[in-house]
Amino acid sequence: MNSPSVSALLVRGMLAGLIAGAVAMLVAYFLGEGPVDAAIAFEEAHSHEHGGEELVSRAMQSTAGLATGVLVFGVAIGGIAALAYCVALGRIGRFGPRATAALVALGALVTVYLVPYLKYPPNPPAVGDPDTIGERTALYFLMIVLSVLLGVAAILLGQRLAPRLGTGNAAVAAGTAFVVAVGLAYAFLPSFSEVPKGFPAAVVWEFRLATLAIQSTLWAVYGVVFGQLAERLLTPGAADAARTGRAAAPASR
Repeated sequence: MNSPSVSALLVRGMLAGLIAGAVAMLVAYFLGEGPVDAAIAFEEAHSHEHGGEELVSRAMQSTAGLATGVLVFGVAIGGIAALAYCVALGRIGRFGPRATAALVALGALVTVYLVPYLKYPPNPPAVGDPDTIGERTALYFLMIVLSVLLGVAAILLGQRLAPRLGTGNAAVAAGTAFVVAVGLAYAFLPSFSEVPKGFPAAVVWEFRLATLAIQSTLWAVYGVVFGQLAERLLTPGAADAARTGRAAAPASR
């Protein structure tokens, strides 16, 4: 793939990430802010420290702060995923631009978020020991790196096995190897259970489900939007033919 195409896809990936971030921001606001408020209320009710003035108001955190964080994150991951798309296009099977975008988005959701999420699920405020935050953060990022590397290794294994086993069987074998390797990583890496006594279990699960919904929305929207943009760039003739066909259909009636 030539440099102009890579640059154009990078820009489109960042644009798709911005759009996906905007949609995910709405999900975060309507699903995620309730559990966060409940966790903050619990923390304040059980805190022995009083006084002091917060640097950033809660209203600012839940609006401008949330929007900035999610949109910047969307643009960043959109650009990174676009570069991964450039590497994957034409190398993971006979998939078109839109199908490849969907597969990249799904692979990113699974390896970058879902696999680490199952081992180290996110917690709302007031959950977690401050003394272990450095260790927990390092292990979480280690799990992301391991998951991505194992995902790439599974793809390479599937490609190696495909000529002998067939595409379907090779995909099953590679997927099984990925699950087994992830399971071993889960078994050897330490776990943490730091929910304070009396903390509502419903708030924890609502927060975790909300974060899962946010990430799923982000990657689903990204896959659809970026797939459309990539197809228009890489196969403009197909996009023009589709538009011509839609325009001709009403005329033929």
